[in-house]
Amino acid sequence: MSDDNKNLSDDLDDMIGDVKEGAKKAADKAEDLAGDAKAKAKEVYADAKEAASDFADDAKAVLSDGKNVAIIAHITLIGWIIALIMNSGDKKTEFASFYIRQMLGLMLFAMVLSFVPVIGWIANLVLIVLWIMSLVGALSGDKKETPAIGHLFQDWFKSL
Repeated sequence: MSDDNKNLSDDLDDMIGDVKEGAKKAADKAEDLAGDAKAKAKEVYADAKEAASDFADDAKAVLSDGKNVAIIAHITLIGWIIALIMNSGDKKTEFASFYIRQMLGLMLFAMVLSFVPVIGWIANLVLIVLWIMSLVGALSGDKKETPAIGHLFQDWFKSL
C-alpha cells in the first residue's frame, strides 16, 4: 500500500503542479487581456478627444459665420433673440446685423398690423412674402433690403 500511496501522492503532486501551471497561464492571459483593454481604452479616448476637438472647431466656425446667424434670425422671435445673442460682442458681423435689423422690423410690423382687422390680415400676408424674400437673401449670402421698408429698418435699428 505504501507503493500505492506513493503513486497517489505523486499523481496528486503532478495534478497540483498542473493546476498551478494552468493558474499561472490564466493569470498571464488575464494580464495580457488587461493590457490590451488599457491600450484600446487609450486609443478610444484619443479618438473621442480628437472628435470633440473637431466638433468644437466646427461649432466655432458655424457661430462665427454671419450667414448662419442671419438664417437663425428668421426663425421666430426665439430664433431672432438667439441670433441677437450670437451676434453680440467680438463675434459681431455686419451681415448678421443687417438681417437682425430686417427681421426686427418685419416682426414689429406684423405685430402692429395684427391688431387691424381685415386690412391687417392682408398686410400680414404681404409681410410673409417679404419674410420669405428676406430668408432667400440670407440663404444666398446677399444683403437684400426688404422692398419699400427695409432701408427704414436699417436706419431705425442701426444700434443692433
